[in-house]
Amino acid sequence: MRWTATSKKPFSRRGFLSALGGLAALQTFTNSPLAANLLDKRAGDDALLFASAYKNTDGTFGIGILDDYGQVLARISLPGRGHGIAVSPDKSRFVAFARRPGTFAIVVRPFKDAKLDVIVSEPGRHFYGHGCFSTDGRLLYAAENDFANAKGVIGVYDMSGDSAVRIGEFSTYGTGPHDIALTPDGRTLVIANGGIETHPDRPREKLNLDTMAPSAVFVDVESGDLVSEHVLDKTLHQLSLRHMALDASGRVWVGGQFEGPLSETPPLVAVFERDKVPTVTRIPDSLAPMLQNYIGSVTANRAGDVIATSAPRGDRTLFWRAETGAFLGAQTIADGCGVAPIDQGNFLISDGNGALSVVVEPDEPAEILARPPGISWDNHMVALS
Repeated sequence: MRWTATSKKPFSRRGFLSALGGLAALQTFTNSPLAANLLDKRAGDDALLFASAYKNTDGTFGIGILDDYGQVLARISLPGRGHGIAVSPDKSRFVAFARRPGTFAIVVRPFKDAKLDVIVSEPGRHFYGHGCFSTDGRLLYAAENDFANAKGVIGVYDMSGDSAVRIGEFSTYGTGPHDIALTPDGRTLVIANGGIETHPDRPREKLNLDTMAPSAVFVDVESGDLVSEHVLDKTLHQLSLRHMALDASGRVWVGGQFEGPLSETPPLVAVFERDKVPTVTRIPDSLAPMLQNYIGSVTANRAGDVIATSAPRGDRTLFWRAETGAFLGAQTIADGCGVAPIDQGNFLISDGNGALSVVVEPDEPAEILARPPGISWDNHMVALS
């Protein structure tokens, strides 16, 4: 193991909440019917559960657990805005990450009577909002910013005990790592380096737009060594590579956020393989100007043969044939961003207006299933079952 080890010390939940001014952010499922209800739901023949971050009308934040009918079955308060969610391979738990430059992540075991666990980022680090588990579920990998040195790192956490323990980190070989994913063999981590330098003292500023260098890299999880690195054409150096999904063949689909002039309409979705030159998909000319150069989420259906890419600023969700990269169609969903697979072909899509919609076919209109009151869904949604 060549990546840098850190002390095996669990994080202080009390210290974290104290730093937040005593905010009672964490509930428990103990002595509550929530865990039992979720277990009953999961035990059903056709039970499907999902999770997403949300914002309440009073400005507070949380995570919602919902079913495929759009019913919110459980709500978990967060101390700040949430972003991405990593689900363990056995689906028994998930980790909800703070949005950049947040310093918290919450471990939830929704099917057990268990207290929620807090992960606090190391001093000099903050989370980028995404992570993933190892194939055996023992380790959690989290995209983090080493902001003093303007470089990305992957924090490695041992999740085998009652509390998460940070045991080391390795480089992302780039700046501004955003989404990460493990290859099917469990040996290689794929990292989308957005290329944007940020610092928590200037939270939403982008400090290097003229010199951005986004990349997609493949890193050996045992050694932390760089396996391969891919960049797009130099004319696309301002296409910040952000969110990703793997298709059935293991190809990595990455959506981008273009930081150049809005008058330009570059490709926004690229496909990467470890040992091949990356390719970009072609967005129809009639559609490209509507998207405002921003892809919000990227998700594969359960069969892995269709990819959905949401463009919330353009009120569109685009669909692609994974094998060929062919454009299949687009749905109009106002501020639709979170996308999760329902079954072999269907997708559930959440939006910033609080609605949950289902897409059965890329060329058929989406159907709104529900609109839970008082909720504005955040960027991402994941399947829990």
